[in-house]
Amino acid sequence: MGLLGLIVGYALATVFGGGLSLPSAKIPAQVAQDPTAIPSAPPPPPPVGDVPEVTDEDHVRGDRGATISVIEYSDFECPFCQRHHSTMVQLLEQEDDVNWVYRHFPLQFHPNALPAAHASECVSELGGNDAFWQFADLIFEKGFDFEAHVKEIGLNVDAFSDCQESGKYNDLIDAQMAAGGAAGVDGTPGNIVYNNETGEAQIVSGAQPLSSFTSAVSALR
Repeated sequence: MGLLGLIVGYALATVFGGGLSLPSAKIPAQVAQDPTAIPSAPPPPPPVGDVPEVTDEDHVRGDRGATISVIEYSDFECPFCQRHHSTMVQLLEQEDDVNWVYRHFPLQFHPNALPAAHASECVSELGGNDAFWQFADLIFEKGFDFEAHVKEIGLNVDAFSDCQESGKYNDLIDAQMAAGGAAGVDGTPGNIVYNNETGEAQIVSGAQPLSSFTSAVSALR
C-alpha cells in the first residue's frame, strides 16, 4: 500500500468508528444530508458470531475468574489500539468482575504488527502471563525495540531471539485472527464483551470511550 493509500485508510478509519479496518472491510454509505431531518437512533451493535471461550491459554489481565471478559482482537501497531490500551486499564481499575483478554489481529499494512505479535508470544513463553502484559505495555509506550523490552523485563535475550527467528507462533496468530473474523471482528481494536457464565456477547468496535464499555458490561451482567 502506497503512502497516499495509507493516509486515506487512516482518514477513513478515523471517520468511521475510531478503529482500523481490514482493506476489504465495507465502508458505510453516506446518508443524504437534510438539515431538517430528525437524527435517527444509533445503530444496534453488530451481530456476534461464534466467540472462542476464554481458556488458560489466553493472555488475561485481571481476575481469570471474572464474570465478564473484554476480549480485544488487537494490532500492536494500530494507533487506535494504543489509545484503547489506557481505556482498558481504567476499566479494570473500575470494575471488579471484569478481565481483559488479548488476542492477535495484526493488519497487513502495518509492517511491525506481525513481528510484534510473534515477539509477544515468545515473551509469554519465556516469562509467562505477567511478562506478556509488561511487553504489551512497553510496545505501546516505547515502540518496537523488542530486545530492549526483553532486557527491561529481565528475560534471556538469546532465548528470545531464537524464538523470534523460528516463527513458531505464526500459525497461532493466524488462527486467532481467523477466529476473530468469524466472531464478527473486521478491524482493530475489535472488542467483544463476553459473559463467561452465559456465553452472551456484544461487540464494541474501535477505541470507544470508557462509558461504552461500562454500558456493555452492565448489559451483560
